[in-house]
Amino acid sequence: MKKFDLIVIGGGRASNLAIKAGKKGLKVALIEKSKLGGTCPNRGCVPSKLLIGYAHTARAIKESSRHYISSQINEIDVQQIFDHTNNYVSKIDPGYESRFNDNVEILRGTGSFLSNNVISINDEEITAPKIVIATGTKPFEVPHKAAWSSDDIFPLLGKIPESITIVGSGFIACELANFFDAVGIKTKLVVRSQKLLSSEDTEISELFKEEFIKNVDVVFNTTIEDIKYENNSFELSLINKDKEVTSHTSEALLYATGRKSNTDTLNLQNTSINVDDRGYIKRNEMFETSAPGVYVVGDAAGEHMLQHAAAYEVNHLGRILLEDNSTPLKFKYMPHAVFTDPEIASVGLGEEEAKKNNVEYVVSMTNWLASAKAMSTKLDYPRTKFLVDPKTFEILGCHLLGPESSTLMHQILAVMHIDNDIRHLKEMLYIHPALSEAILPAAVQAVSEVTKYNTK
Repeated sequence: MKKFDLIVIGGGRASNLAIKAGKKGLKVALIEKSKLGGTCPNRGCVPSKLLIGYAHTARAIKESSRHYISSQINEIDVQQIFDHTNNYVSKIDPGYESRFNDNVEILRGTGSFLSNNVISINDEEITAPKIVIATGTKPFEVPHKAAWSSDDIFPLLGKIPESITIVGSGFIACELANFFDAVGIKTKLVVRSQKLLSSEDTEISELFKEEFIKNVDVVFNTTIEDIKYENNSFELSLINKDKEVTSHTSEALLYATGRKSNTDTLNLQNTSINVDDRGYIKRNEMFETSAPGVYVVGDAAGEHMLQHAAAYEVNHLGRILLEDNSTPLKFKYMPHAVFTDPEIASVGLGEEEAKKNNVEYVVSMTNWLASAKAMSTKLDYPRTKFLVDPKTFEILGCHLLGPESSTLMHQILAVMHIDNDIRHLKEMLYIHPALSEAILPAAVQAVSEVTKYNTK
């Protein structure tokens, strides 16, 4: 049996842990069944955001009339767009591999547990006193062998479809639907409910929906009843809540209906590792599973299923394992963004969650028209929504809808992390007339709402 100091199962964000351990002289085994780098740079956030850049440019040209500019798109070379993106993706795995020193042995294949500290990989048994599980998630299975999941988009090989049907209502579905529609591929988004981005604050998701459907063809309260695939084309029977059935044809069918635990191949039944009812691995505040010496980070734990959370966790686990740091990681706040058109960024509580948990709060919603830079976009939908604790002025939640929301959010995050008091946003000096100046009237109104609340 081959012995290591550390075994890492999953070569995504946890690759950085293997790199650090190798540099410190530890003998490390890194197991990866697909591509080094994991989902984010190979099949997820990074290549999808490269596509969003093309979508933004196409939308700007198509919507230039609101700036009194008459323009048209003569051609969109979608093949070139995907060739460029595929080329980027092709460099991820070798790029990651080049970062390891000789102390790290990369084992390509599926690792599974024979016991708490013994792993089987490619008919070989290996062991280590410390094992880290970082296997991420995978899409739910698609109901037809010719249909795609989100993992099939990158790299997209073969003929680019001229039409696509996308099933889903979350951020992956909305981001991809926005891209395909923007670059001229006939797109239909099929949503089983009446909502888009239902995990967002309701007011924000409703405003988002109002704008999103101006561009993308969305059918709500609808599911696919039957799928036929002939001559490289899907014939779909769509049924709505009133049991009305319509036919729809497209060259491609993509399911973006969420992701699930990726631990089913680990043979955890051979260990004392506990999982929850969704199949995610349970852990304590030090990332320890119920098996001694076995840790879990990232999406495999099912807690904060975001790349920036996984990277943060891996870095902290590195300090625990390699630097004898005994401080548990506690996220103060967990922000996220949806990179579509419109763009959304959120942190903290939505209003529905605050009500459900009987949290005392005041709320304010403002537009961005106090910022000349925002006015220059000729958009009237951008909003800032704050939920604030009326006793302490603490920001309980913030939700942004508009261009560069993910960037603007970091101004709020800085205050929340250092000294969470919305009055800092009210009192600080803003560059005039920057886009971020739209935060000022939002903070002023929120503070005013707190004052009103406390003088009732």
